[in-house]
Amino acid sequence: MTWLQLRHRLEYIGFRLATCLIGMLSVRQTKWLGEHFAWLMTDVLPHSKTRYHVARENIQSAFPGEYTPAEIHQLIQDMWLHLFRVVAETVQFSRKMTLSNCREVIVFRNRRAAVKALCSGRPVFVLGGHFGNWEASIATFGVFDFRMGVVGRELDNPYLHEWFARSRELTGHKLLLKQGGWDDMTALLQAGGNLGLLCDQDAGKRGVFVDFFGKPASTFKSIALMALEHKAILIVGYGIRLPDDFDNARWAQFEIGCEEVIDTAEITGDDEVRQITERYTAALESAIRRAPEQYFWVHRRWKTEPRQKRQTQRQREAA
Repeated sequence: MTWLQLRHRLEYIGFRLATCLIGMLSVRQTKWLGEHFAWLMTDVLPHSKTRYHVARENIQSAFPGEYTPAEIHQLIQDMWLHLFRVVAETVQFSRKMTLSNCREVIVFRNRRAAVKALCSGRPVFVLGGHFGNWEASIATFGVFDFRMGVVGRELDNPYLHEWFARSRELTGHKLLLKQGGWDDMTALLQAGGNLGLLCDQDAGKRGVFVDFFGKPASTFKSIALMALEHKAILIVGYGIRLPDDFDNARWAQFEIGCEEVIDTAEITGDDEVRQITERYTAALESAIRRAPEQYFWVHRRWKTEPRQKRQTQRQREAA
């Protein structure tokens, strides 16, 4: 056994011990631990280690003049609390959310539009972002037997990767790899299947730049291109955690929402790829504004700058 294999096994053993403990926690206990974790990430650990400055700059850029420094700090702390709870809830969903108790866990906003698209007989892309509890959204569709191929990155630790793949397949979904999984995605779509994807990842210099919170963000063209090729319908969705009701609810509760439905067959005119990308990006932004503390602000969404801006910056530096 190599050192890397031993490290992966030790990491997995530690992870499984943690999941056993997390699985036994109540909602109140999970939140209590999350609050201490959030305090650690914002007030104890060096900000350089937690990307605090990245989150602060992103929030200031997305909401210019809307928050004071103290409010931004609180928003970042609430973000870390939310992310801790996302991880805990991912572990707990297998026993806390079933078809029999789903009404206690979720409410579904704009449900008819989503169900109509999923029952259309055409491929459907369910798009989300690093927002809310995306695992709650995936689990909800699986519980109601709307199965899909969930596109994700392969984890470096093969034992952890297998665990997360199994957790998604418990509700009938199949994990498809972002790298090297194009043939599997194509085969699924040709068979009339559905895909679940995150649509707010930086696409580098080759992406199409569309506004996200008023600032150009490089976005992958592949979602729109694949949707057009397979005449797919796009659902922009989210899963927002609702305020806790410890006295009356046994579980955390979520609003699963369909923010917009985009039918590629109705897209006409020039640059269809840009039109589709602009629409689903704007819909995701609209959803995030409902609960900005549940967005992953340390994500470098605006990492790549448009070419014209880069050229202007170089000219200024050379002057």
